[in-house]
Amino acid sequence: MVCLGNSTVAERFAHIANRHPCFSGEANAAYGRIHLPVSPVCNIQCRFCKRTFNKTERRPGVSAELVKPPDAVNLVRKALELCPDITVVGIAGPGDTLATSHALETFSLIHREFPRLTNCLSTNGLLLERYAEAAADTGVKTVTVTVNAVDPVILDRICSRVILDGVRYHGIEGAGILIEAQKRGIKKAADLGFLIKINMVLIPEINGEHIPDIARTVADLGAGILNIIPLIPQHEFADHSEVDCIELSRVRERAEKYLPVFRHCQHCRADACGIPGKGDLSALLYGNREFEQTFSHG
Repeated sequence: MVCLGNSTVAERFAHIANRHPCFSGEANAAYGRIHLPVSPVCNIQCRFCKRTFNKTERRPGVSAELVKPPDAVNLVRKALELCPDITVVGIAGPGDTLATSHALETFSLIHREFPRLTNCLSTNGLLLERYAEAAADTGVKTVTVTVNAVDPVILDRICSRVILDGVRYHGIEGAGILIEAQKRGIKKAADLGFLIKINMVLIPEINGEHIPDIARTVADLGAGILNIIPLIPQHEFADHSEVDCIELSRVRERAEKYLPVFRHCQHCRADACGIPGKGDLSALLYGNREFEQTFSHG
């Protein structure tokens, strides 16, 4: 049984966490997931984020193509034929899942066709409070929120802009809007009974000493597990050094005072498929289909 910070959450959702490869080390080696790249835009811009379409890179924010919600059902059906051990349908990009209606529309279709599968939503949290109830109605049971700082001064160095209801916010103002929205969204999702994982991108010289503060804050809001992801140097942060294993281990140990830390992250693409670490099947799903290469940060 996976041990989560909140015992009530652990008891209620252990059966989900133990079959979710992104929430449990044991499940990571035994169960599969398919990520559906249906979300075309993002409503924030992180300085390390480089969204793109290709078949070669192995990292978040990348997919071979953009999938339309009605096509997702057939993709899941084909994925289950290739890997019957798939238990989770996730949407993690390439944009933010709640910046458009595409993800929730897709989850609704998947839940109707494959009710036994766990629907998992990943988001930056800007609109989580607004759409948490709608997500629950589409069969979503697990939510991952990326929280890279709970101090606007620190987040301003990581996130360059936030777009909310058509208005662009920059600097500390934008960072503060995002942080407060994330807090409200995590609390709302926890109150609705979601199992919540928090992703944090570790940038040692910016938020390395701040990670325990993030962990304590999200634990108080109802999150159940943490995933601390070492920075992939790219985009505006291309000149940053890669995080070494000693630093990553040190930060994880400090965060683990507040919540358990997931240590098996594979830096999955937005169209990943299969059992993590045992080969990706996405090339067999997409083949030579024509790409719809449209992506925007609003």
